[in-house]
Amino acid sequence: MLVDSHCHLDFEQFEGQLDDIIANAKEHGVTWMQTICTRISEFDKILPIATQYPNIWCSVGVHPNNVTEEPIATTEHIISLTNHERVIGIGETGLDYYYEHSPKKEQQASFVEHIKAAQETGLPIIVHTRDADDDTIRILQEHMQEKPFKGLIHCFSTGRKLAEAAIDMGMYISISGIVTFKKAHDLQNIVKDLPLTSLLVETDAPYLAPVPMRGKTNEPAFTKYTAQFIAQLKEIDEADVAKVTTDNFFTLFNKATR
Repeated sequence: MLVDSHCHLDFEQFEGQLDDIIANAKEHGVTWMQTICTRISEFDKILPIATQYPNIWCSVGVHPNNVTEEPIATTEHIISLTNHERVIGIGETGLDYYYEHSPKKEQQASFVEHIKAAQETGLPIIVHTRDADDDTIRILQEHMQEKPFKGLIHCFSTGRKLAEAAIDMGMYISISGIVTFKKAHDLQNIVKDLPLTSLLVETDAPYLAPVPMRGKTNEPAFTKYTAQFIAQLKEIDEADVAKVTTDNFFTLFNKATR
């Protein structure tokens, strides 16, 4: 049994198809999912998915690319939306200097508000980072020293320095289908060396479909291909990858129950 720790079931690609998407996931051994909030203004579309299906939970937060388009996500506002039993994480938040759709200072300020919400609630923070490793590490370390919090680096596809820094802080690393891409040699070498006890798996659906599903709309069922690939990289049983990453999910997101 696997967990897709990060997908976007509210996106238009899945409109009117959720029953089939969830049934297909179950057939492929993906038992649980977390659908991720990227805009607080659309949280009222995300929470009903988690309340409708008992094997789905959700998060609340503002993606760094959406910071200037959304109302300011204050710590208090974020916390107020975490009270529902189906809300188990905060984010996705973080820094994206690749697109820089939002100014860096505003991204950083939003990131800090999310971190403070994680510190106050005890819920894990879901971190998106792209071309921003140094600032991501700095901000996480600074606030971890003030008051420890839980979290993960989602859709990890960056350098070894960030992965090791995150693990040193007690955070987890979530691996997406990017690891299966033919040209992802550096990423594959890093993932091979990371401890399985620090890993989760995800799709980031509807994006980033893994091999052999490249070119198709990604969906939670495809989590299994990423898990299979990790097992091959580490030369271990696929069942071990499934068990440990699932245990890791429920350890980190301990508001969720099996």
